[in-house]
Amino acid sequence: MLRTGPGDRFDHCRRRRFRRVLWMSSLPPAPPAQPLLPPEAIEAPGLATALEQVNAQRMLASVAELASDDYAGRRVGTPGGQAAATWLAERLRELGAGVRFDPFGVSSVRELYRTPVLQWSDGEMTRSLAHRREFAEHLASAELPDPRSAPLADLSAADLRGHWVLAPAGDWAQACRRAEAEGAVGVLMARGTDADGWMPKMIAGPARRAVAVIGVRTDLHRQLADALISNNEVRVTASMPLRAVSAGGVNVHGHLPTGLDGPDGAAGGPDRSAGGPRVLLSAHFDGVGDDPGRRLPAAADNASGVAAVLEAARVLRAALTAPVDLSVSFLDAEEAGAWGSAHHASQVPPDTLVINLDGAAQLHQAAAVEAGGPAHALLATLDQAARLTGVPLRAGAMASDNRRYAAAGLAAIGIGMGMPGYQTPAETPDRVEPDTLLAAARLLVATVWLLAQPPRA
Repeated sequence: MLRTGPGDRFDHCRRRRFRRVLWMSSLPPAPPAQPLLPPEAIEAPGLATALEQVNAQRMLASVAELASDDYAGRRVGTPGGQAAATWLAERLRELGAGVRFDPFGVSSVRELYRTPVLQWSDGEMTRSLAHRREFAEHLASAELPDPRSAPLADLSAADLRGHWVLAPAGDWAQACRRAEAEGAVGVLMARGTDADGWMPKMIAGPARRAVAVIGVRTDLHRQLADALISNNEVRVTASMPLRAVSAGGVNVHGHLPTGLDGPDGAAGGPDRSAGGPRVLLSAHFDGVGDDPGRRLPAAADNASGVAAVLEAARVLRAALTAPVDLSVSFLDAEEAGAWGSAHHASQVPPDTLVINLDGAAQLHQAAAVEAGGPAHALLATLDQAARLTGVPLRAGAMASDNRRYAAAGLAAIGIGMGMPGYQTPAETPDRVEPDTLLAAARLLVATVWLLAQPPRA
């Protein structure tokens, strides 16, 4: 999922690429979560039975599969990412979908090809820091493949040539400009951690600088500043083996027209989806990829969303008899800049209703919903489905593939239900909540079901 923050990826390019997106805030405050309504209270024929068919264990198995070692974090253009695409295509074919692969190119993906090092000494002690716990790569960093040792200075120094530069908290860009102009080795900036003490990994971001840029945990950054104030000579040794690479992404599209003869929706009956709405359920399947020597399973972001979409498609294919032209798209390279949805959006018929799920792992008070494009009617249907399924909604930013579809003029909604351990080694399958998966899949099933119902007279 795309995130916003000073110096984070997409901080600049989001403003440029997504400025045409319509943000809608018409949803009322979320009510407390409620259980499913009893069958007699749900007017859409068959919907209550269909909702009971949603299977949490099947979704958990999908999450565990995609987060396993075989897929190595599912970064775009890697063998693990390609293996995930193949696995998803097989699952869609099992549902009777017509499946196609849609390849595309991606550029400027940040790749950490060795574990970076960072240590500092003040003449009395030497401390080596742990990558992703105490320091991490900054996406604007130049490549520094081998450790470089040099004195540390702050911006009060008259000459920064041949030094590592300690950037003031909140103003790393100024330090970079001076470091580049005066021939410094690189810049150390302050960076926080998540609640688990990790620095999340990202693989796309701002333009690269001409010097190495390293994020240092805030308290350690303060210790370095104190050491300089004490007039101690501080030396820093660091590397940043980070490069920008091109990669090949691939979207996986499945076409699942529903409304087929037969109680189980099996293929072979006449296609009665003609005349029904055209709906696209989407979720990105890529992750940021493993670090050298360390797993980043990407269970919440976004194996959880993929699992819920896949389960919703299975239930709709088997149970929905009303006509709807249903497609499923598992998108690649969202973590690298939403390349997969940008590639796909221009191919989507203009009357398509898009629902994108990014994160279905830990529903707190309410699911975040962002609507863009001509999505008023779709939003109203989603709200009705949420009331039927007991899923509370709130208007909230969803910086994901939904924005690419909305920017192309499509009615698009993005939904998010939490990502514990976001883009760190702590993003493991055991943190994906079964109840949240159930809530997400049921919300999708109910929304599509209601969209497929004929209007009341």
